[in-house]
Amino acid sequence: MGCTNCKGKTGCDHRKGAMMASVDDALAQLYPTRTWGEPDDREVAGPPPDELAQLADELAQTLGAATFVRQGGDDEPCDYIYVLCMGRTPCIVQVRDHGVPAPAEWHAALAEGGSLGELYLRVVVSQRARMAAVQQVAIDAVRTPAGFVVREQPRAGVYDAPLLHRMQKLVAILPAYELLHVDFGEIAHAPPGFAAGSWRELFGGEPAIANYLFYPQPTTMIATGFIAGLGAGLGAE
Repeated sequence: MGCTNCKGKTGCDHRKGAMMASVDDALAQLYPTRTWGEPDDREVAGPPPDELAQLADELAQTLGAATFVRQGGDDEPCDYIYVLCMGRTPCIVQVRDHGVPAPAEWHAALAEGGSLGELYLRVVVSQRARMAAVQQVAIDAVRTPAGFVVREQPRAGVYDAPLLHRMQKLVAILPAYELLHVDFGEIAHAPPGFAAGSWRELFGGEPAIANYLFYPQPTTMIATGFIAGLGAGLGAE
């Protein structure tokens, strides 16, 4: 749905214009060759780990939800904060990323090939710039004889009504940490005048602005992983 008839459209357009001007400035600083995969990280840097932990704690208190920090991989110049919106702890992210044993309740939920599904707001925080963006992600786990298959499905933004109120509160907190919130819908396209570099060989097509600022993989790419072992309370059948 568009916002053509929204009375706040003028203010929204002004805000997005300022946001994209900041994005353009960051891209110019970070990529002097205007080529993906050739960043100059010396000029702009994201928040240190202690600030990220403080942000996660404040989000947990303000949103009334469990939050979990995951450091980006070696090829991901970003970090993640997962906000659990639908589900309960111990959750899939805790089992997958933080070494928490799978709870006994999973035995019934995941019996005979059943699946367990949870919904999160995923805050991605750039290590290259004081910028953050938010995606809605669904994570599900399916039991196998040897462990759990975990699938993470991000969307290009936040869409489900139960998440929008928390999303608004979350975005309002970011300026206190000198983080610019960048709308995913505005960074899902390739930046004009930039070259794909090695991205095309890795994924095909053209990298989006999000791939220059946050992580290399396509923004809605499904990630599948495996957790070996049945965990505490789950015996082999």
